[in-house]
Amino acid sequence: MLPTQAKPVLHSEELPLLLKNYTQLCVKSASYTPTPAGYSPLNRPIAEHLKYGVINLDKVAGPSSHEVVSWVKRILNVEKTGHSGTLDPMVSGNLLVCIDRATRLVKSQQAMGKSYVSILQFNNYEAMKKQFSKDQMVLKIKEVSKLLTAPQLQRPPAEGCAVKRVLRVREIYKMDILEFNYEEGRIVFKVDCESGTYIRVLCQHFGYLMGCDAFMLELRRVRSGCLDETTNMVTLHDVLDAAWLLKNQNDESYIRKVVMPLEALLIDEKKVFIKDSAVNSITYGAPLLIQGVVRYSSNISIGDTVIICSTKGEAIALAKATMSSVDIAGLNHGVVCKTTRVIMDRDTYEKQWGKGEQALERLQLIEKGLLGKHGEIQDNTPHTWRTKWTDVQKFLEEAGNTCANAGEYKVVEEKTHIHNEKTDITEEERKAQKEEKKRAKEAKKKEKEEKKEKNEKDEEKKEKKEKKESKKD
Repeated sequence: MLPTQAKPVLHSEELPLLLKNYTQLCVKSASYTPTPAGYSPLNRPIAEHLKYGVINLDKVAGPSSHEVVSWVKRILNVEKTGHSGTLDPMVSGNLLVCIDRATRLVKSQQAMGKSYVSILQFNNYEAMKKQFSKDQMVLKIKEVSKLLTAPQLQRPPAEGCAVKRVLRVREIYKMDILEFNYEEGRIVFKVDCESGTYIRVLCQHFGYLMGCDAFMLELRRVRSGCLDETTNMVTLHDVLDAAWLLKNQNDESYIRKVVMPLEALLIDEKKVFIKDSAVNSITYGAPLLIQGVVRYSSNISIGDTVIICSTKGEAIALAKATMSSVDIAGLNHGVVCKTTRVIMDRDTYEKQWGKGEQALERLQLIEKGLLGKHGEIQDNTPHTWRTKWTDVQKFLEEAGNTCANAGEYKVVEEKTHIHNEKTDITEEERKAQKEEKKRAKEAKKKEKEEKKEKNEKDEEKKEKKEKKESKKD
């Protein structure tokens, strides 16, 4: 075949991590200026890759989750490590270990659903074998598993539990019977459940409904959130080997397979992609305004947790939506979401605020003395600058008062009205007000001095009395 100059077409479904199905997202702004700052999650330098990394670790039975996490911290020589859901020492399976900046996702990942495979053992099984045949037992087991597939009350077990033993509701989403050994009285089942569900307690409830005592013989977690056994699960030996290769042979290939970007945990979340000019302000905790949005998910509702992302596919922050997808599509002003947890380091992107035309003009007016030190309007402020401020009431009337953040504009309007009233005062009245303020300050100072003198005199009198009493004694 002859070589061609045609470039291969990359479908949006094949894009990595948060950029998957990027072309199917709703478009708010088709034009923006990209900057060279930041990195694609899969192309970060190795130090940054570890800093924003997550390990899908296969924990072995024996050590506790805290021990395993501390070992990973020591092996990789990182500042912080955390895990998204404790596994008991004798439980094996999926343990998500978050590194450095990724530890900010720990709480959000702990609330995600889990999946387990467990072995249940019946006690005093010989009596049940005499009472029921194998077919009857299979039917009864299926009936009980259907009954347990629902929200249920659970009290944490007495042994090996660091949580208060208080009744709480936990939901079982799905329960599948994988295998039943009639001779030994054992069941292998898989369960999808809410986080915080105790499988030991579930096995006890299973036995109560079967009319026989039962206990959990073995347990393995096969899924935590969106990561399961098939998504790049590694062992502690893999982590140790990868760290050794990086340190002694400067080979990054193995550790890049072992440690995934934190964006792998957020693929299924609702997303808002923003302009590069808005990234740094978000890392300082600022709310996201609608002017900074490039694309967004079509199923966002008010109050939903969304991921604020850069156009390179980096996770910037977790946020709570203050607008729905319909609001974002129809409005040109307002706050889209408020940041709840910042993930990206500050100043990864260049600071962009204060570089617009209006901001530069404001700085020039301040230098010339036509505006106050902090941009306050004065008597000598040009009329052209005064007219640039938005008439909020007129804007709300034209918008039909449908703006999602209309309440915030009313507050701004009241403030500007008060500010304008102050600017209408004459110079003589201003001088009189200044003199009154000075007099009030002087009066306050005199009062403070008099109080101090009184306190000092009282203390002296007390000391003299104490001395006299001590002499008499």
